[in-house]
Amino acid sequence: MKNRKYMFLGALSAVVAASLIFNATLFAKDVPQESASQPTVEASRLQSLAKFTKVLSIVEKYNVDDLTIEELMDKSLKGLMSNLDAHSSYLDSKSFENLKVQTNGEFGGLGITVGMKDGALTVIAPIEGTPADKAGLKAGDIILKIDDKSTLGMGLDDAVNIMRGKKGDPIDLTIVREGESKPLSIHIIRDIIKIESVYTKTIDNTILYIRVTSFDKKVVEDVTKAIKKHQADTKGIILDLRNNPGGLLDQAVGLVDLFVDSGDIVSQKGRDARENETYIAHADKTITKVPLIVLVNGGSASASEIVSGALQDHKRGVVLGTKTFGKGSVQVILPITETDAIKLTVARYYLPSGRTIQAVGVTPDINVLAGQVDTHENNFSLKESDLKQHLESELEKVDGKKKSTEKQDDKNIITQEQLTKDIQLKEGTDIIKALIIVKG
Repeated sequence: MKNRKYMFLGALSAVVAASLIFNATLFAKDVPQESASQPTVEASRLQSLAKFTKVLSIVEKYNVDDLTIEELMDKSLKGLMSNLDAHSSYLDSKSFENLKVQTNGEFGGLGITVGMKDGALTVIAPIEGTPADKAGLKAGDIILKIDDKSTLGMGLDDAVNIMRGKKGDPIDLTIVREGESKPLSIHIIRDIIKIESVYTKTIDNTILYIRVTSFDKKVVEDVTKAIKKHQADTKGIILDLRNNPGGLLDQAVGLVDLFVDSGDIVSQKGRDARENETYIAHADKTITKVPLIVLVNGGSASASEIVSGALQDHKRGVVLGTKTFGKGSVQVILPITETDAIKLTVARYYLPSGRTIQAVGVTPDINVLAGQVDTHENNFSLKESDLKQHLESELEKVDGKKKSTEKQDDKNIITQEQLTKDIQLKEGTDIIKALIIVKG
């Protein structure tokens, strides 16, 4: 019986081999023989298109699944675009419509920006205050599964479309996180994503803290207003671009222009010379020259890397934190018909020094990992003037009473206690205080 089994398998292999030889012979007669001379570019194009048409015809006729020519063409286009690079893609009617909804600024989703890094679907950054941020997703998390669907081999746009959905709909992400021994499951409820791109606070009344969460169309306007509002008291600025996934190029250029009065900000170079462009700084747009600290991390991408890298190259600010994501390519949406389009990488960004961002990122001047400040304070080491107030508060804890006149935290001020919970911000604050002293 055992011998018969091997004989059967051997016979089957022989049949398959014979079939392949037969089919190869069948198809070979239609393939034009290569001419003695080198084919022209036009002839080469025609041969390649003929090969594509032949493969498409064979798949349509013999594939086990009955797919229409339209379905096969869509799959062909998706395969073509996804094999160019991680950011190019074919947008069918549904994907194109979803993109339009997203660019209008309000959509149902999780509140994360994702990208392909080393072939893996990776969280660039959770957007502050969104469901993903509240659920605990972090920059650098690798998404292994979306609900029950594996992301291995899944296209970027397909993954985004699956994660987007109606407000209130649940979704489960299985993620791989550095430092964790096994994958984590994170449950998220979708919501309408609205982004507050810029907000400001002050530190010790003299340092202006500006947080930019993404580069929408009002970033330059809002940052300009904030700087001018606090200009009289501001001796230094901390620009926080951590977990900022990017956005509009003109806003990144405009933000740098507020701090730099001359020279290149960024240039883009592509295969087509028409895509080449250099953006420069203008003295009349510069509104402050106070010392500047820029905070970045692995979630800082694209426009954030242009801003931090340009300010670093101009030696206009000290970049502090951890290495950025490394997304420095230019994509454009090119409509094919009224209902579908392609997203194509047409150029790469280059910083003033000529270095690229793509797959490299921006390395901080001062590397500081995220975390809390390690403090060893003695709670009973008090000044005489504070002793009575401290004892009164301790008595209130014992009696279960609380003063109704207790001062509430000012949301526009970053306290020393808040600084101890963010070592990168604390280090930035200490450095900018030193720069203020030196400049003063």
